[in-house]
Amino acid sequence: MIENKKNTFSIKSNLIDIVAKEIYAAELIIENNKIGSITKISEKVSTYILPGFVDAHVHVESSMLVPSEFARIAVTHGTVGTISDPHEIANVLGVAGVDYMIDNAKQVPFHFYFGAPSCVPATNFETAGAVIDSNDIDKLLSRKEIVYLAEMMNFPGVIYKDEEVLKKLASAKKHNKPVDGHAPGLMGDDMKHYFNAGITTDHECFGYIEALEKLQHGVKVLIREGSAAKNFETLISLLKDYPEQIMFCCDDKHPDNLIESHINDHVKRALKEGHDLYNVLRAASYNVVKHYNLPIGLVQLGDHADFIEIDNLQDFTILKTYINGNLVAEKGNSFIKSVDSPIVNNFNCSLKQASDFKLKSESDRIRVIECLDGQLITDELCVASYNVDGFEESNVEQDILKIAVVNRYSDAPIAKAFIKNIGLKQGAIASCVAHDCHNIVAVGTNDEDMCKAVNLIIKAKGGISLANGNEELVLELPIAGIMTNQAAEEVAEAYTKLDKRAKALGSKLRAPYMSLSFMALLVIPELKLSDKGLFNGKSFQFTDVFVK
Repeated sequence: MIENKKNTFSIKSNLIDIVAKEIYAAELIIENNKIGSITKISEKVSTYILPGFVDAHVHVESSMLVPSEFARIAVTHGTVGTISDPHEIANVLGVAGVDYMIDNAKQVPFHFYFGAPSCVPATNFETAGAVIDSNDIDKLLSRKEIVYLAEMMNFPGVIYKDEEVLKKLASAKKHNKPVDGHAPGLMGDDMKHYFNAGITTDHECFGYIEALEKLQHGVKVLIREGSAAKNFETLISLLKDYPEQIMFCCDDKHPDNLIESHINDHVKRALKEGHDLYNVLRAASYNVVKHYNLPIGLVQLGDHADFIEIDNLQDFTILKTYINGNLVAEKGNSFIKSVDSPIVNNFNCSLKQASDFKLKSESDRIRVIECLDGQLITDELCVASYNVDGFEESNVEQDILKIAVVNRYSDAPIAKAFIKNIGLKQGAIASCVAHDCHNIVAVGTNDEDMCKAVNLIIKAKGGISLANGNEELVLELPIAGIMTNQAAEEVAEAYTKLDKRAKALGSKLRAPYMSLSFMALLVIPELKLSDKGLFNGKSFQFTDVFVK
């Protein structure tokens, strides 16, 4: 809900008009929360005003904060709105989870625009806490709070015309709402079939040639820079030739990174690399507003007064953020208040034993997930097994560690495999912020510490954890097992402590927990692990840990 204080005031500054592509000194009169007048002035002014930033694709839940708390921090970075896909909480709680996000978001002055989660569960090869079918999608898309069909991850279903997938796409067309894409690495004829089905965007491009081919096909490409997936450096050069088709997004931001920056980081980096000012600012606001047909203001006469004030075009420091004519942040201080958030959850598994994590050896070679720092994609390796008394163990010296996924929704056998590049020399880490089904994923050097790390999360009914002998740390996430009602600063401090300890135990990853959270995301190739087993994202089928 955007507050409607009928305030009237004026502001004099250099106006960066990204519609007309010009800069001039102006006096703006804000009346009834809108831009009442814009008058050019001759006097010298020192600051600049411009449209507030809009994140073109984000999962608010990945910040571990509820929407109201996410907004409280985001406005300090000049963000006034988000295109928010609530499929993380939807995979836990279904439509009730979407409603939870919408209801919480209404309590603060911020432009949240939610999508209908298209893939709940993301695949049939994992256990989720809920199902959202085509009938649910149609009902969601009929609601004014839902402005688009969220990322269609089931690209095989689109290409091979799965009946349920086609019904969801048809609902989006019926309600005249855009469809977001999710097609990492998809090129050639398959890419064309996928986007010709009415899908208009993709935030999963990890290669320049891939993104270029999609742009040439007319796709809007979102340049992502999140806590784990970082594609800015690879893709930003495309902004010069395709300025109308580029948008900026963060996708997934952990709380420590959100405290530091948001879309303003994209803007600063792009400008530092010499990109055209208007192209950059349009990617951060205008292109998003136009693509999704949002009522967010662009500092034009009659628009809602959604804008930011900065110091200069070199440092680009956010001085003030206004939403609907209300000052919501100034010089790093947010005026949005934290709100009480009720606890909702779906966590039904029992505590585990260390013996549950044992894996009996079946061959002298194993398939291994190769984690790639800064990417969601993984590679598949085949290496010699590490057999100890008939059981496969972590080979710490070779950085081949055991990974496990524990079904959080019911008691079931634990899925086990192996992963490279996590880097731990001691202990174990675990998280049930594990896309998309949010089962518990754990990696460790030994079964005992893995079991302890998992049990810390089970006891808390959600969280991220670390165990190393007698050392046990946990950040509890009681809301759906993936968010907390704590203040962002407290969450960031607790998360930073866990992050530093994981690195102290040997991890070389920039964001160990964020990287861990994607190791169960089956729709991103190549090799991932679900609660049902090791999965090949290219062939879209299960594969064996052991090479026979």
